[in-house]
Amino acid sequence: MIKAESTENDTSPGKAVYKGSWGVIFDMDGVLIDSYKAHYLSWKRMLGRHGLDITENQFASTFGRTNQDILVHLFPFIDVKDYDALAEEKEEIFLEIIRNDFLEMEGAGELVSALHEAGALLAIGSSAPKENIQTVLEMMPGGEFFGTVTCGDEITRGKPDPEVFLKTAEKLNLPPQKCIVVEDAPAGVRAGKSAGCGVVALAGTVSRDRLLEADLVVDSLRELAPGDFLRLVSLDKRGMVRK
Repeated sequence: MIKAESTENDTSPGKAVYKGSWGVIFDMDGVLIDSYKAHYLSWKRMLGRHGLDITENQFASTFGRTNQDILVHLFPFIDVKDYDALAEEKEEIFLEIIRNDFLEMEGAGELVSALHEAGALLAIGSSAPKENIQTVLEMMPGGEFFGTVTCGDEITRGKPDPEVFLKTAEKLNLPPQKCIVVEDAPAGVRAGKSAGCGVVALAGTVSRDRLLEADLVVDSLRELAPGDFLRLVSLDKRGMVRK
């Protein structure tokens, strides 16, 4: 694992020396938007309408997984044919919550803008529904810089399977080795590493000690500068320059 360098001496923004030759793929929930509470409340309210409940510990153990994965894992007795309707109901509640109380992760907009200026191709690779991602991009500063999105509707295997990041790298027309994933969950970190991407992990959703598989772990997006990403995209696992 490497350490983030001070942003004070980073001169890469604005130069865009490697413009279009590297990419950064952000997870959305817990990385760009502080959505933990909103997701928990939306599950709680949706299940309550159907005489069911979910504890915060149960929710935390599944945060970042697809709605179907969560239903299968926590409520195996629910009929499969009801999954889509329950998931849609939950997401309607979620969108209502974030539209009324949008919480951008600290430093997210500034980092996105800096990466764009430095020449990175920006994408989102998330298990979230397309409408959720579109809503977040419309509301957050710098959302217009994301040219590529892969949502939960496009994948068949959730994280830690690397499908979402492999598909996103393909959309960017880049090899995975030229992409850096930003994640907040162990399953997402494993997915990024399995895809062959460099991985930056943001602690907070879980503790740092659960994210040590990542190449770089930070406590805030404000700790990051484009140079940190360029160093990761330029090196392979042996410290050799990537071709």
